[in-house]
Amino acid sequence: MFARGVRQLRFAAPVACAGGAVKTWHSDQRPQMFSMPKGMPQPAVAKCEEASNFLADLPQNGKVMAEYVWLGASGTTGGFDIRSKTMTLDKKPTSASELRIWNYDGSSTGQAPGNDSEVLLKPVAIYNDPFRRGDNVLVLCEAIHPVTKAPIATNTRSAAKALFDKKLELKPWFGIEQEYTLIKKDGIRPLGFPEVGSPAPQGPYYCGAGFDSAIGRPIADMHYKACLYSGVKIAGINAEVMPGQWEYQVGPCEGIQSGDDMWMSRYLMIRVCESLGVNVTFDPKPMSGDWNGAGCHTNYSTEPMRAPGGYTEIIKAIEKLGKKHEEHIKVYGEGNERRLTGAHETAPITAFSYGVANRGCSVRIPRDAEANKCGYFEDRRPASNMDPYVVTSKIFQTTCL
Repeated sequence: MFARGVRQLRFAAPVACAGGAVKTWHSDQRPQMFSMPKGMPQPAVAKCEEASNFLADLPQNGKVMAEYVWLGASGTTGGFDIRSKTMTLDKKPTSASELRIWNYDGSSTGQAPGNDSEVLLKPVAIYNDPFRRGDNVLVLCEAIHPVTKAPIATNTRSAAKALFDKKLELKPWFGIEQEYTLIKKDGIRPLGFPEVGSPAPQGPYYCGAGFDSAIGRPIADMHYKACLYSGVKIAGINAEVMPGQWEYQVGPCEGIQSGDDMWMSRYLMIRVCESLGVNVTFDPKPMSGDWNGAGCHTNYSTEPMRAPGGYTEIIKAIEKLGKKHEEHIKVYGEGNERRLTGAHETAPITAFSYGVANRGCSVRIPRDAEANKCGYFEDRRPASNMDPYVVTSKIFQTTCL
């Protein structure tokens, strides 16, 4: 048990979360910007947590809104650069191939010079839009050159897909555990951290329940539902070890779908936080000191590993990863050296190790995989801000090509 005075420190941020992020005005409390004549129907007040607006239910006269989503290169929020803009369609598309290539100003996203700024958007995947709903869609795009149609330098998806396409018969599966930290409106301190001092030590927050422990659950739940509605293959969520820190899992996804669903899930998280007036960071060590960092543990298997007797293939793959440890660390996320210290359930960044059920190793083998002599393993090195296209294809390349 924590001392009463210490536990009270944790109350400030949940109140901030409830007041700043998920508060709903009651009819007798909401601010009156203007008065309506008596007898006239009063407009419904949009609930903050539903991110509604007064025009959301208007018919679209048979038209569909397609939100094109792509990755920029200069930074927007959370440590990433995820951009989007909307196009009107005459009908709902059933595949990405039905959508036309669009363009954008690459000079405003750090991807092209001002004197030759056009970059093209090539649709590659479609998701249901949980914000506009109806027939409206989200469209994940690759950025390509306007003349050559080749991928631009920051397009990591194209190279990843090319690697997966070399051995499609291996059916690589990935399950990625995305950790993230919810940050107050000031963009400085996580939810659960008081303005002065520190919250109670780690312990009650991981998979916790209660106003003073599960800090930010409404945001995590809304994101969960947004992913389910959109078609992102989300597997689950849980509160993490540090206050305001959560995790969701995407997978199992085969090949390139893993990166697609991961990037769309991140876009949805940023949009949910935008709607609720909260910031989010994917930094691998958002708070220094005795606090866990944030990772993107990547669970991996191929069809031979999942087949009876596949444990031998698992060990072979892990040993291949060990031989290229430094090569992998270089592409496993920026700032990862602040997280991979050998403490807080990590292995030191300078050494490679693996073991069964050992969360202090670089790679963990689940006990079930050891017992069943087949299954998967978990690469615990990737940081929370890693590029899933780069990491998944790198693991596949090292272990299979």
